[in-house]
Amino acid sequence: MPGTEPDDPTRRLVRCGMCGRPLTGTASRRTGLGPACDAKLHPPALDIRTRRREADQDPLPGI
Repeated sequence: MPGTEPDDPTRRLVRCGMCGRPLTGTASRRTGLGPACDAKLHPPALDIRTRRREADQDPLPGI
């Protein structure tokens, strides 16, 4: 049957919405994006602790 994967004839071929590669994982097939393309669209959040630094401040006058 056209449009099905050769290893499992009951599953239809789903392609990535960005690059067009065939999707094999359940989560990828559900979202319509492969892992690499999903990482491009949704990068991991930055850890706020790595961006913090001590501010250089002058002492308050009179204290």
